[in-house]
Amino acid sequence: MRIKLLIAAEDKNYAEQLSFFLSDKYSDAFEVAVCASPDRLRDICGASRFDVALFDNSLIREADLSLIHMPLLLYSEDCRGPDPPPDVRRIHKHQRISSIAGEILGSYSKLSADGRSPISSMARVTAFWSPAGGTGTTTAALAYCAHKAAGRRQALYLNLESFSSAPLYFSESGKSISAAFEMLETQDGNLQMFLRGILRQDRDSGISYFCPPENFDDMNILSVEDTATLVTACCGISEELVIDLSCACNKRTWQIFELADTIMILSDSAGTPQIKLSQFTAQHNVYERIKSKAVLVANRGALLDNPLPNPPVPLPLITSCDEKDVYKKLAASF
Repeated sequence: MRIKLLIAAEDKNYAEQLSFFLSDKYSDAFEVAVCASPDRLRDICGASRFDVALFDNSLIREADLSLIHMPLLLYSEDCRGPDPPPDVRRIHKHQRISSIAGEILGSYSKLSADGRSPISSMARVTAFWSPAGGTGTTTAALAYCAHKAAGRRQALYLNLESFSSAPLYFSESGKSISAAFEMLETQDGNLQMFLRGILRQDRDSGISYFCPPENFDDMNILSVEDTATLVTACCGISEELVIDLSCACNKRTWQIFELADTIMILSDSAGTPQIKLSQFTAQHNVYERIKSKAVLVANRGALLDNPLPNPPVPLPLITSCDEKDVYKKLAASF
């Protein structure tokens, strides 16, 4: 579903720049029309109906707002003229266009009648997991995601660790994924659309990601059903979904295993991860269900016996104090 968006602003250059960016970067989310005069506004609104309209302060008074599902005011500190209707939500004109898009999608998702309806899966899902902590699961997951992004795939990194290390790798801030967890709990709004609005993209690697939860409890209370819904929604906004899991092997982890196309299981030369992996493959009934899609990732140059049926992925040892540098160098190994 694409949102029919009208941009009504007398500043024609600004309106066209905004339209071009949204049509280029958010073509899957918006169908955009532009007008810059009262006469054109009346004509276009008479011929079509819009889900969302962005008005400047001069043109909002010329519109029949009852015809717009969600009217929004583009405002700035130097706005002149009478005050706009008090019940119209405001969006600051002079900010990143990606932030404007995020605000539109976030607001409209809560008005959407689609709610949590089933979403067609688009993405290939790859889960990264280890039975032991400290094996470099996050670094490997990001390397794989960067590899996919370099191949011009829409690669989305979803961190579902109990405590996220994502801030080490991504500096841009924004709305936390906790807001999506609230939507899962209340079942209020279109989750896929909302996630599209809070999505961020790392400029260097091309990886898309979400800002981490606001606190530990937000991730801890995510149910198995919520996890499935979240993953399905993420599949609808990406081509490659890479999920970074904690070392726990609980029902939430099992759900991810079931949804994944490939499960990358990390180990290295240390004794603990090898012993735990051996126990998992020998004693855990979950392994019997997933072994056909499980792949051993031998991290940090480790030479390991491969207990899994698929060929292993060897990752070299890279010595660097810069976490970003490590995963970017590892990307070529995939």
